Amino acid sequence: MVNQVIRRVTLPVVLAAFSVGMVTVAAAQSSNDKMTSDSSGTSSAKLAPTDRQFIKKAAEGGLAEVEFGKIASEKAESSDVKQFGQRMVDDHTKANDQLKQVASEKGLTVPDKLSAKDAATKARLEKLSGKAFDRAYMRDMVTDHTKDVSEFRMESKNAKDPDVKNFASQTLPTLKDHLKEAKSIAPKTGAKTAAPSGTY
Repeated sequence: MVNQVIRRVTLPVVLAAFSVGMVTVAAAQSSNDKMTSDSSGTSSAKLAPTDRQFIKKAAEGGLAEVEFGKIASEKAESSDVKQFGQRMVDDHTKANDQLKQVASEKGLTVPDKLSAKDAATKARLEKLSGKAFDRAYMRDMVTDHTKDVSEFRMESKNAKDPDVKNFASQTLPTLKDHLKEAKSIAPKTGAKTAAPSGTY
């Protein structure tokens, strides 16, 4: 008899406690889901690894083109090379700003320093002058832009993120134009380039 009374009293209490517990768990879960979806909008976690890698490489490359272009606009002997260097500064500064905006919206910070490889190239170019500088710089420009055009073309077709894809597609024609111009100037400086003429 006592057991039955205890059971009658205890069972509703246990059930009530259980219900409250489940509601609390459900509410907490709902809150977590909301937090995850809110934060993921600005998180790089949503970006495919290939898109993240592309942003990093494009930012490093763009930064290098600006730095090398500044040197060329000051040190080049040929007026064509000087003008090309200034164009690199102008065009790549603009593209870099656009890329920073895209990266920022995805929660990514782009590199603001030259990579070790590009820093070494900059140091090498700074030691050259006259025709030797023009030749080395234009050879590098053909090589770099051949690679850039290939990478941007691939990303413009295969990028998972629409904003990254759009950036690659919009920048590609400018890079093709840079490559075409570099290939027309390079022979005048005596630069030997291994890149075939049809790569752009």
